[in-house]
Amino acid sequence: MVTKSAFLYLSKSERFKKFLTRFRSFNNVTRRFVAGEDLADAVEAIRQLNRQEISASFDHLGESINSEAETRQEVDEYIRVLESINSNKLDSNVSVKLTQLGLDVSQELCYSNTRAIVEAALGYDNFVRIDMEDSTKTEATLQVFKRLRREFENVGIVVQAYLYRTEKDVEELLKIGARIRLCKGAYKEPPEVAFPKKADVDENYVKLMRMLLPSGIYHGIATHDQKMIEPTRQFAKDQGIGPDKFEFQMLYGIRRDLQQKLVKDGYRMRVYVPYGRYWYPYFMRRLAERPANLWFVLRNMFRG
Repeated sequence: MVTKSAFLYLSKSERFKKFLTRFRSFNNVTRRFVAGEDLADAVEAIRQLNRQEISASFDHLGESINSEAETRQEVDEYIRVLESINSNKLDSNVSVKLTQLGLDVSQELCYSNTRAIVEAALGYDNFVRIDMEDSTKTEATLQVFKRLRREFENVGIVVQAYLYRTEKDVEELLKIGARIRLCKGAYKEPPEVAFPKKADVDENYVKLMRMLLPSGIYHGIATHDQKMIEPTRQFAKDQGIGPDKFEFQMLYGIRRDLQQKLVKDGYRMRVYVPYGRYWYPYFMRRLAERPANLWFVLRNMFRG
C-alpha cells in the first residue's frame, strides 16, 4: 500500500505529474476533486452546489510564488473571483494561501496583497479565509492574520489539529474574536511539531472543537471523518448550540453523500472548491489524506 508520506513526496514531483497526465482518464478523474482550470469552471461547480443548499469557498490553486509581479496577478485573480461571486449571486466566500500572495518574498508584501483582497471583499459584503500551510509558515501566517483582524472583521483563519501549538493559538485567536476553520492538517510534519499518531490528532481535534463551539463566534468544522462529525453534533446538542451557529466544511468531490446528509439534517455545509492550472500538489495531498480517494482514482483510470 502506498503510504501517505509517499503521496506527499510525489506531490512535489514534476516527473510523476507528467507520467500521470499522459493518461486521458487521469485528467478526467481529477475533475472529481478540482473544478477545472478556469474561473468559469469553478463558477459552474459552485452554482451546482448552491442548488443543493451548499455554500462554497473559491480557492485559486497555487503555492510558493516568489515573484512580486506574480503575486499581484493573484490579487487581481481574487478580485475577479469576488466580482464573479457578486455578479452571479453565488453563496460563496474565498480562501487564500499566503505563499501565493508573497509570504516567501516579504511579510510586508504579503500583508499588502492580502489586505487588498480583504478590502475588496468588504466592498462586496464577502469574507476571506486565510488557509494554513506547512508548519514553517504558521507563525508568519498568524502574524499577518492578526494584523488584518485589527482592521477588518471579514477575515478568518485556519488552524490544524495535528500541530502541538494549536491549542495555545486557538486560545489567543478567540480573544480577538477570530472566525476559525478547524481542520486536521494535510502536510508532512516532523514529530517535533506535530502529533505523529492519528489517534492523538483525532483527540486534539475534538478538544479544539469543544473550545470553539461555545465561543459564540461562527466557526467552520472542517472534516470528512464521521468520528469527528458525530462528537461535534453531540457536543453542540448537549450545549444547546444550534446548527445555525457553526458550519461543517468539506472538500469538493469528497464525501458528497455525507455533505447532502448533513444539509438534510439541518446543518450548514460549505464546500472548498479549488480551480486553476496548479492543481497537481493539491490533488496528491487529497490522495494522501484518504485511501478511498486512491481507490476511486485507480478504479476510474483503468476501467475497461
